[in-house]
Amino acid sequence: MTLRLPTDEELGELARLAGDGVHAPGERPFLTPWTEGSALDRAQSVLRGHWGQLAGWDVRSWGLGMGVFGADDEPLGMVSLRARDFPVVREVVTSSWLGLRFQGVGLGTEARVGLLGLAFDHLGAEAALTEVFQDNHASQGVSRKLGYEPDGISRDARGDEVLVSDRLRLTVEKWRGVERPPVRVTGLEECRQMFTG
Repeated sequence: MTLRLPTDEELGELARLAGDGVHAPGERPFLTPWTEGSALDRAQSVLRGHWGQLAGWDVRSWGLGMGVFGADDEPLGMVSLRARDFPVVREVVTSSWLGLRFQGVGLGTEARVGLLGLAFDHLGAEAALTEVFQDNHASQGVSRKLGYEPDGISRDARGDEVLVSDRLRLTVEKWRGVERPPVRVTGLEECRQMFTG
């Protein structure tokens, strides 16, 4: 598996993959309801989100969205690593999605390992955070497998309903104790200052 910034053509393929669906009909696994609407709506949301993160990049507030690619560079989904005041706080937030046909076989865990390997082993993060709906058992399972621990809850409004999410935290100490495949990172030195100042 490879995580990397997608080319424009690859981003288009990832957008089409999202358009085909990233969860079963009737599920609502994301606080921001970007997966609702038509296939075109989902595809455009992926494009806008990716370009918006890059356009708004600042060392005080950055978001790195990377494509997840399998054998023969097949697009599988996207992962995101975000941070605010990272040079001081040293915490990142992760999020991800995979195309429906790639779910349930361990690829989400593998992609998260790659993302966390970059954060902890190469950028010097001290903690990684994620928020997961309490009924999102797949994402909860990935987080538990990687050593995340409960860090409270958050309550957010989506329209006229209150949504409760579990806040989960993985510390660098816990990360170092997790058995996982090796992660190889290339090209970081040329842009390290964009992350760490």
